[in-house]
Amino acid sequence: MTTTPDSTELPSADAPATETVAKPFMRTIKSFVKRAGRTTAGQAKAFTDLGPQFLLPYQAAPVQWEQVFAPNYQAPQPVVLEIGFGMGEATAHIAATMADTHFLCCEVHEPGVGALLKRIGERELKNIRICAHDAVEVIDHMLPLQSLDGVHIFFPDPWHKTKHNKRRLIQAPLVAKLAARLRPGGYLHCATDWQPYAEQILEVLSAEPLLRNRGLQTHPQLEGYAPKPHYRPLTKFESRGIRLGHGVWDLVFERV
Repeated sequence: MTTTPDSTELPSADAPATETVAKPFMRTIKSFVKRAGRTTAGQAKAFTDLGPQFLLPYQAAPVQWEQVFAPNYQAPQPVVLEIGFGMGEATAHIAATMADTHFLCCEVHEPGVGALLKRIGERELKNIRICAHDAVEVIDHMLPLQSLDGVHIFFPDPWHKTKHNKRRLIQAPLVAKLAARLRPGGYLHCATDWQPYAEQILEVLSAEPLLRNRGLQTHPQLEGYAPKPHYRPLTKFESRGIRLGHGVWDLVFERV
């Protein structure tokens, strides 16, 4: 899950990816809140054994996918950015299901990073790289315009209280940044189990001129939402919620 603390506005969506960091970022929006958690022995071992291959250090310069995913990347294989993967269960499943797609995954929760590294080793995945850094800065400085084929944001923190809604990740400035970095035809897929947040996400994505609602085109009866794509698995939490009658909303928009 991915969250945002109190912050100032995001920089503009067309900020160059080549911009260098002159000084520490102060009071800028972040894609996360640091959570407490204990790294297990297995996760620590995964950091040691697999970190050098699968952890991508943050850099204030654009990346080249041939280098990031070497030696397994062959252009023009698609690249998907995932923001906030929690403990990585769904991420590992999707990467295994979409073996010809490469995934750059941002998460700062150390036990979650360790857990995904462990899953990478267990499932022998080659198409994941993890950047344990604030996704907003990764987007701003590492990702060139029109360099992504997809973006996944699954179950970001809904910040239920109205006074905390400003902390939500899915807001117009971030969406503009993501849309600018999608290639034409690329997609942005969000999922949430909190209906008021789903309604806000639908409103924000619908207002972005570079995006169009794929779900509205293919399933108009869902009023702007989309069926769960085949690649996104049901989490244990989600399955329990469905049994209790709770809803889950998927939203899929594409770059025009």
